[in-house]
Amino acid sequence: MQNYFDLFHLPRQYAIDRAALDAAYRDVQGQVHPDRFVNAPDAERRTALQWAAHANDAYLTLRNPLKRAAYLCELHGFGLHADSNTSMPMEFLMQQIEWREKLDEARGTKNADALETLASELRVIRKEQMERIEKLLDASDFAQTVQEVRKLMFVEKFDEDISFAFDTLDSTD
Repeated sequence: MQNYFDLFHLPRQYAIDRAALDAAYRDVQGQVHPDRFVNAPDAERRTALQWAAHANDAYLTLRNPLKRAAYLCELHGFGLHADSNTSMPMEFLMQQIEWREKLDEARGTKNADALETLASELRVIRKEQMERIEKLLDASDFAQTVQEVRKLMFVEKFDEDISFAFDTLDSTD
């Protein structure tokens, strides 16, 4: 099957025109949506279903900046290997430990202000990280981009943990 950028006739780059992506997705879905193949032979229905699923995966990947960055790396032969490669720079690991301690303390004391401060700090870091990733991709430095994407994955996961902590506070009120 086509790579996601080719499927939607978009340039293979990090910066993406969201309106063009949305329009291309609707166009592709209009062509391959399984409802159009209800009376077609089984083979055609299965193919349409596969293309529709491919279009859905492509759209979800390209509209998400983190997934789009990882996909670009993979297209250039630089897989994340997030499942098996968990090594990180020591400075980043120490930052993770500090964040975890702050989160645990905020949870333990049910301190919403501390959680908000941590969430705010994370928003700044996420923004800086996305800017760094975009610059690296623009420079075609895929090896370094992989490292930065992997860091951002940790940041995103930690952001989820903060959200869960807020939810826990809200449910105990």
